[in-house]
Amino acid sequence: MLFTERAGRVFGQRVAVTLAVGGTHEGRNDLDVPVVDLSGLAPEVGETEVDVELEQVDSAWAPWHTKSVETGSDNTLPDRYGSAVGELRFGPADLPDARSFAAAMSDLRGRGYSACEIGFVGGFWLDYDEAAELGAAAEAADVVLSVHAPLAAFMGHADDGKKFKMALGMLDHTAGLAKAVGAEVIVFHPGFLLGRERADAIDAVVRQLGLLRERLEAKDRLVPFGVEVMGRVRDLGTADDVIEISRRLDGWIRPVLDFAHMHATSDGAFTDTNAFATVLEAADDVMEPGAPFHVHFSDIAYANRNETKHLPYGQGTLRAEPLGEALAGFERPATVISESPDEASHQAIRAALESAAADSTKRRSKTSASSSPRSRSS
Repeated sequence: MLFTERAGRVFGQRVAVTLAVGGTHEGRNDLDVPVVDLSGLAPEVGETEVDVELEQVDSAWAPWHTKSVETGSDNTLPDRYGSAVGELRFGPADLPDARSFAAAMSDLRGRGYSACEIGFVGGFWLDYDEAAELGAAAEAADVVLSVHAPLAAFMGHADDGKKFKMALGMLDHTAGLAKAVGAEVIVFHPGFLLGRERADAIDAVVRQLGLLRERLEAKDRLVPFGVEVMGRVRDLGTADDVIEISRRLDGWIRPVLDFAHMHATSDGAFTDTNAFATVLEAADDVMEPGAPFHVHFSDIAYANRNETKHLPYGQGTLRAEPLGEALAGFERPATVISESPDEASHQAIRAALESAAADSTKRRSKTSASSSPRSRSS
């Protein structure tokens, strides 16, 4: 059994979820190894000491890239940056407390949200029937859901042993729940360098994701996955890393652009529209037409180019207006998930994004009404 606590979610109580352990293709039998505490299998952000297998080492930029996508070098916007704008959805990274899923969706809509990310970072708190109920409530309310996989469910292990099999089972089970809930994407972490060269670590991630794909296809669970940009400078998981992983997996894997993490690892470089637009352009290049950008955003504290904690909006140096203006330059829709610690921050970020996107669209429609968008997502 997996015992987790759903703090701040619908039921507000401790939940025990029974997961069968068995063969990899026996109905809902997903986990190869029983897990008591999923969060204990991965290092916590900010820890100074971790398991030797997860020790992070110095890394260099991926050598196969012709350009870095971390920041723009000047204020010249990408070539495709025009007057088109895709749909923007916004919401928090948690369900609100409510008596039912329908009430939770009503609460989200009442606060102006059209998206929400639910998390299994510490364990599974939904069963399949509940997932279907949540999905129906979200669809009725026009709230787009995404799912964050358990922290221990990363690919790129040094071998295909116990930890890989556990991660494989967790991602399999997450995919089953995500399909039942109708999630737009499953967010997961790319793993760690584990003493390897960056290119070798990426090869391992891609190979093991291929094994995951085979397993999911056999169960009709092949839903979109998104690999998240990480917030520690020596980790696997730079923007270049996740874009390369996505490029090599033909649109099934998408980049999840966490701009708080990128702001931390760049020592606060995301201060203008071009910095955001450059990364969005690189992600746009490897994504399937019509698939939405999936963005994590919050103000952030950092030290030595490593994230330390999410901040209430306005207490750090990351601002939402340049992101809103950058998103307005793409036809591709976007879902922005706020990982801020409070409701006031969610609302401030939402207002800034929507205002900046609207202002940007108006300006471009006046100056480039005759130009056509060049985004491949059109």
